Amino acid sequence: MPRLRYQHALAQALRDEMVADPLLFVVGEDVRASLRGVTKGLAEELGPERVIDMPISEQAFTGFAMGAALAGRRAVVEYQIPSLLFTAFEPIVNQAQKFSLMTGGQAHVPVTYLVPGSGARMGLAAQHSDNPYAFLVQAGVKTVVPAKASDAYGLFVTALRDPDPVVVLAPAAALATREEVPDVLVPVPLGSGRIHREGDDVTVVAVGHLVHDALAVAEQLAGEVSVEVFDPRSVLPFDWELLAASVAKTGRLVVLDDTNRSCGLAAEVVATAAEEMDLRVAPRRVTRADAPIPFAVDLELALLPSRTQLAEAIRAVALEGAPA
Repeated sequence: MPRLRYQHALAQALRDEMVADPLLFVVGEDVRASLRGVTKGLAEELGPERVIDMPISEQAFTGFAMGAALAGRRAVVEYQIPSLLFTAFEPIVNQAQKFSLMTGGQAHVPVTYLVPGSGARMGLAAQHSDNPYAFLVQAGVKTVVPAKASDAYGLFVTALRDPDPVVVLAPAAALATREEVPDVLVPVPLGSGRIHREGDDVTVVAVGHLVHDALAVAEQLAGEVSVEVFDPRSVLPFDWELLAASVAKTGRLVVLDDTNRSCGLAAEVVATAAEEMDLRVAPRRVTRADAPIPFAVDLELALLPSRTQLAEAIRAVALEGAPA
């Protein structure tokens, strides 16, 4: 099977869909130059009117894409850094995602918001290091965070075909990773999780690039603890059914999440599991600290969830309640 780079999977998904659908176009800053590699060569192949460079005004071109979608086009909006979503929150959250509801389903806004480089990136400081999927979940926006190349392709294609807004966060730490993939890649439904590694003792929920860390720690602890690694892939909608099945088997849960501890995705997963699932011991969270990412790399690493923290949490829940 071919080995596909995550970044190239995003590019392949976008090209495939733009070739298939002449109504689909891309807007953003420097998308013709393709600083992130996702739109590389598309302007030359499909025409500059379908790959449109915009001025530095995220709220303006996000609103432009929404208007075009309401008029019958399909749009992709690319943001160079994740925090630029904050300047566009109003047209995404208060307008685009509510049009279908407010019109009784008469109007839809088929826009995909792509962030090819979310999360911390070693020394880029607070304004370039956010991973805002918890904000989007709380706002009710469909949001996906692929961990592997096949899911980057499949979830991006599904987002591009969705009649309503979808945010695709592609973690910076995952862009260069590669995965063996089948010759024919297929769409991945929203709300479908993935078990990357089966285990019997502890379920670890990991999001985005942290799936790779969870798999590494699971391998490291293989002689001590049998770890099952669950990747939601889509954080809204979330595959609660698959997670419940995993927890029913292991009875123990650790959540590895690159959002803040307070009101983050891990908090929601732990609360739902405590309310609705059959846990034998109290679940644990390994998350970001509740603070902006500092410029100094050593301080940045101190605030981010780590493999060491995850290993300690897995050992703690595995030992709790175990026979003496």
